[in-house]
Amino acid sequence: MAPTLKHDFTMVTHEALNVSVDESAHVGQAEDVFSRGSLAESRSTGSSLEGTSQFAAPTEDGDYSSFMSDVMVVGAGPGGLMLADNLVRFGIKTRIIDDRPDRTSTGRADGIQPKSIETLRQMRLAEPLLRKGVKIYDIAFWKATAEQSLHRTSRELHYPPVVDLLDPYILLVHQGMVESLFEDDLRERGVVVLRNTAFVDFEYTPMSIRPLTVNCQQNVNHAKKTFSTRFIVGCDGAHSKVRKCIPGATPVGSSTEAIWGVLDGVLDTDFPDIWSKVVVQHDTFGSVLMIPRERGLTRLYIELRPDSTEVVGAKETTQEFVQKRAQTILHPYRLEWRNVEWFSRYRIGQRVAARFTDDQQRVFIAGDASHTHSPKAAQGMNTSIHDAWNLAWKLNFAIRGLAKPALLESYEQERQKIAKDLIDFDYEHANAFHAGDPAALVANFAKNVAFISGYGVNYDLNLLNVLSKGYSRGRLKPGYLLPPAKVTRFVDANPVDIQTDIPALGQFRIYFFTHNIRHSMPFLETVCQAHVGNNSYVGRVTAAGNASYTTQPPLAAPHDQFVIPERYTPVSGVFTYALVTDEDRNNFEIRDLPPVLRESSFTLYLDDIPEKDTRKQTCMEKWLDGLDENEVVVVNVRPDGYVGTVRRFADGCRDNGTRAVLWMDQYYEQFMRDT
Repeated sequence: MAPTLKHDFTMVTHEALNVSVDESAHVGQAEDVFSRGSLAESRSTGSSLEGTSQFAAPTEDGDYSSFMSDVMVVGAGPGGLMLADNLVRFGIKTRIIDDRPDRTSTGRADGIQPKSIETLRQMRLAEPLLRKGVKIYDIAFWKATAEQSLHRTSRELHYPPVVDLLDPYILLVHQGMVESLFEDDLRERGVVVLRNTAFVDFEYTPMSIRPLTVNCQQNVNHAKKTFSTRFIVGCDGAHSKVRKCIPGATPVGSSTEAIWGVLDGVLDTDFPDIWSKVVVQHDTFGSVLMIPRERGLTRLYIELRPDSTEVVGAKETTQEFVQKRAQTILHPYRLEWRNVEWFSRYRIGQRVAARFTDDQQRVFIAGDASHTHSPKAAQGMNTSIHDAWNLAWKLNFAIRGLAKPALLESYEQERQKIAKDLIDFDYEHANAFHAGDPAALVANFAKNVAFISGYGVNYDLNLLNVLSKGYSRGRLKPGYLLPPAKVTRFVDANPVDIQTDIPALGQFRIYFFTHNIRHSMPFLETVCQAHVGNNSYVGRVTAAGNASYTTQPPLAAPHDQFVIPERYTPVSGVFTYALVTDEDRNNFEIRDLPPVLRESSFTLYLDDIPEKDTRKQTCMEKWLDGLDENEVVVVNVRPDGYVGTVRRFADGCRDNGTRAVLWMDQYYEQFMRDT
């Protein structure tokens, strides 16, 4: 008798459970976002709605201090909100505090790179920003010297075809719009930022269920608050108080003497390239970087290089001074401001914290709290978001008791490496700007364009990124991202982007590739049967994960009913299974597949639409450099979209299926717990 596979763990809403919104909703006077009686919005597929509430109800006097969180996120910028939103989606009890009264209203970060767009697509959050933002496809370079007035020297594609991108542009939107996107999603799940609340310090009590006592102070009445939690993540910026509480986490690096001014406003100008990204370099007065923004705004970064008769310091860099300097650099073109929405100035500091976590792996830092750099390459917000992306799924498994210590240890190992790569790039980029050499700047951009886009951000080999013996063909590399590829979803004939079609639910993805399903059936049956039983490590991880998600389910929002996440977790809350084949769809039916894959019908793909691909290749060609006639390939992908490990098997026989089970058990046993 075939085993019962269906595991419809419930994604609950706070309203369906009839529990109160997080205490921060009380502070912010947030309205309930669900109507009464919205049980259908829980998207229950048969499981009971009874269970532990996500957030504790307040006492009679409205005091929420008894609320116990798993994670305290300090700082509600894009990185902190990204982390909190993913944790809450995964079902982790999360509190997020911020010392500001409201989200960012003007200024700060404004560029979303292609990889960040892809990440937001996988979270099903990208569309509002894509509708409202400005897409930049090219860069114009201008130069002025003593011998020649200002003139265009070249125009380049921002992301040339050498980089394989689904979205080959940079999306310009205000940081506050990104924050609003995450806050709205959190609010729909019953969580609101606790504002006007400043982190002070924390105390550590070993052997306690929630060993961290966080001391905070409210800005309005200066009342002191203490909260208990299991983990703290400081996303509180370059002057992070959380970082200062981690012994040995001192930022290492340097600052330059160069001062830059930055202005957001609506321009009145006859400069011809105002709607492109523009780099203007003046031999005497420095550089200007112009970036079109949403709502008709333009951002200008202005280098305030002193000339022979003046000294430029903090007191001299008024808004009027900065505007006049921009006008001087862009002469003979007219440049006026109809209005200025935001003005600031800064010195370039390039530093990386010596540590990203404490000795106990209880306190972490992310974003600007862990690394700082110049803003001109639009990397800060994007790197912060992916710090959070890397940490969220690891914390989820750690809190559920499904992770070995090595998993959390990998956060610092992987993200500190990226921070150092970013500083190395930024140092070259900033120097090229300062040198006023357009050719050097173009060369620097071309050299680093994959890294700038986010698709060239990769991790070293480690316990999560394992090179399998004998694997050499194909573009898939452990620690690298999946290239974009188009396939047809079998169940509804929709063409989809395979790398984003499965939503981000905090789960690993296991892809099987084969030319012939019938010939590969012994292999597939062997693996699938092992993965739903207790005789394999992966099977035991699945059982432990399903038990955890039953008692502490993901937290839903009304719009999840359009995503239907349970389509992608019918067997396991930890693993999503997918089958990719170029076999004719008329040669087989879903009912012919092993039960695990039969239940995973929405992740059965036909590799038959190369004409829709960015490179006009099939997925098998692009990812694997093709398959031999009888080969089966298994690709393990991490929850953050990075390739974990890949292996080819000569044919689909049962013995190779057994080898695949042992190989995957050995891989996941390095960092996952099965009890």
